[in-house]
Amino acid sequence: MSRLVKHAADRLLALGFLLASSPALAAIAAWILVDDGRPVLLRQRRAGLGAKPFQMFKFRTMVPDAIERGRALGMEDPYGVLKDDPRITRSGRFLRRSGLDELPQLLNVLRGEMSLVGPRPDLVEQVAHYTESDRRRLAVRPGITGWSQIHGREEMAWPERIAQDIWYVEHWSLALDLKIVLRTFGQLLREEPEPVVDTMNIERARQAARRA
Repeated sequence: MSRLVKHAADRLLALGFLLASSPALAAIAAWILVDDGRPVLLRQRRAGLGAKPFQMFKFRTMVPDAIERGRALGMEDPYGVLKDDPRITRSGRFLRRSGLDELPQLLNVLRGEMSLVGPRPDLVEQVAHYTESDRRRLAVRPGITGWSQIHGREEMAWPERIAQDIWYVEHWSLALDLKIVLRTFGQLLREEPEPVVDTMNIERARQAARRA
């Protein structure tokens, strides 16, 4: 029953937040257009509940060819972020620090692909390298914010992030979700975290390439 309440509340709250924030959404879209042109929204193929792929929305915070530029910079994980990353736009730096770049994911919540609270959705390519233990984080819908998000975000190494997300799945309650939401608001506009290189997924990708 609690899961049904969560799913229904997610959609109702997402609709309310979308309506209330529509002026801010329009202003952010206009800022991105003026600052760096189109596209305003970024669509990424992410893994949802049970690893089912879906298109996740967010405001674009990097240059359009960020992946190619990342490879040109010699990044083994071009989906990651560098300190003082030159690929992040002026508007993007503020949007990432404030978390406002995630607002379009309210559409994903409204569509039933995401929840307001849950493990952050990984790229489909990363999920392909999950161990059986890692896949436990896919037992719930991914969220806009989550337990690992309020315990370090990008400052946390991937093995620790997965462990935090699995803890959330195993200890989930409506009260825990409320606690996470309240602590998320407390982290808005904090300093941009020091990025951590995703060595785990890099090594797993290497191993997969060697087996291919």
